Amino acid sequence: MTRIDAKFAELQAAGKKAFVTYVMAGDPTYEASLDLVKALPAAGVDIIELGLPFTDPMADGEAIQLAGQRALDGGMSLQRTLDLARAFREDDDTTPIVLMGYYNPIYNRGVDKFLVDAREAGIDGLIVVDLPPEEDAELCLPAQAAGLNFIRLATPTTDDKRLPTVLTNTSGFVYYVSINGITGSAEANADDVAPEVARIKAKTDLPVIVGFGIKTPERAEAIAAVADGAVVGSAIVSEIAKGKSTAEVAAFVKTLADAAHRA
Repeated sequence: MTRIDAKFAELQAAGKKAFVTYVMAGDPTYEASLDLVKALPAAGVDIIELGLPFTDPMADGEAIQLAGQRALDGGMSLQRTLDLARAFREDDDTTPIVLMGYYNPIYNRGVDKFLVDAREAGIDGLIVVDLPPEEDAELCLPAQAAGLNFIRLATPTTDDKRLPTVLTNTSGFVYYVSINGITGSAEANADDVAPEVARIKAKTDLPVIVGFGIKTPERAEAIAAVADGAVVGSAIVSEIAKGKSTAEVAAFVKTLADAAHRA
């Protein structure tokens, strides 16, 4: 059982929905990013998605693209991202960390070395946006053999013919992308999301977590009410971009977490 599996078992026993956050590793600096990541569990975050900075983030909207650029400009890399996770683990051995990004930096490092290093750094799961199920032998299957969850994205265009392929070899949870488009580009609508979540849950026992387009506590609560939890990324990254302090960003995150947990 991974930390992700244990967290969902704990939440289910407590009758609570999951609140997941995305932050870009190294934004705006390594030190500030580490301080914020360390503050997230106390703000109510159940699972942390840690963004891996990359030069060509095809699924990301402006806020996260700019966050990645700030991180890269500050010298952030895959190694530094793993260092950040390792530093977080010095004080927290229970909060799951999902590394979210693109395959190129992993491929460049070498899959076998990356998986050893990721496990040692305390990474629990991977979301690799540009690796489809047809390429599972590339990273998904080796990751699962190494004890990491491999989390897949389902979208509004994932029809009933495609869905079983997407769910094959997925573990930890299913990430449902609530909108057609990039991160931060539109608002998620619970009425649209609910039947899609039900359709996915009819085909899997995994939790279904909804992300993209969740920007306010009200929206986080509404989306969490029709799923197993909610993910917020761009709204938090935008607060960081405004120069807010760790305490101020954490306070904003807590309003979102409290709302999702009320669902």
